[in-house]
Amino acid sequence: MLMRKERRPAIRTLHGWAISVLNEAGAICECEVHGWQQDRADPHAHERAFDVARQDPPPGISPQAAAVAVAEVLDSIGDTCPECPPE
Repeated sequence: MLMRKERRPAIRTLHGWAISVLNEAGAICECEVHGWQQDRADPHAHERAFDVARQDPPPGISPQAAAVAVAEVLDSIGDTCPECPPE
């Protein structure tokens, strides 16, 4: 039986690639109501995302630049949705 490996979607920007890596690692999630990205504050998921960035950067990007892109995205995402009322 022929097995096909699921292919990752094409990412057009380094920022989009970093969001994809963080999402796949479970480091970020999306607000179910408003769609904002939220940091899950999981240090293990953050480390997995940095490992992927260093080991499998996009073509033409150095491992250091990929890790910096992941860090910049993490720094730009909060842990709460800006549109959800405070609990």
